[in-house]
Amino acid sequence: MATIFSKIAAGEIPSYKCASSDKFYAFLDINPVGQAHTLVIPRKEVDYIFDMEDDELAEFQVFAKKVAKAIKAAFPCKKVAQIVLGLDVNHAHIHLLPINSEADVDFHKHVKLSDEEMKATADKIFAEFEKLA
Repeated sequence: MATIFSKIAAGEIPSYKCASSDKFYAFLDINPVGQAHTLVIPRKEVDYIFDMEDDELAEFQVFAKKVAKAIKAAFPCKKVAQIVLGLDVNHAHIHLLPINSEADVDFHKHVKLSDEEMKATADKIFAEFEKLA
C-alpha cells in the first residue's frame, strides 16, 4: 500500500509543492516548526533513508541541497538545517528548516500559517528552485 508521502508526490493528496523532479519531491510540512519547513522525499518508496542505495542517497542529497538553496534565497537565514527523523511515516524524508539559531529547530513547537501563507511560501521556494535548474 502506498504511503501518504507517495500519494502526496503522485498528486492524490494535495500539497504545497516547493520542488519536483522525476525521482524526488519537496513540499511544505503541514505542521511546520517554522515558515518554509519543507519535507523532501524520494518518489520511490523506501522506509529508511539509510536503506537507500548509495547512488540514490547521493542524488537525494543533491536534490535536497538545491531545495535548501532555494529556501535560503526565498527566506534569508543564516543556514538551512537538515534533519532526518520521524517514525510516523514509513517513507524516507528530510526536513529542511531555515534557521538563525539552533533554537529554531524545536519540534515541540509549531507555527500556524493560513492556506494563503502556505501557498505563498511554497510558490516563493518553487520560484527560487526553478532559477537553479
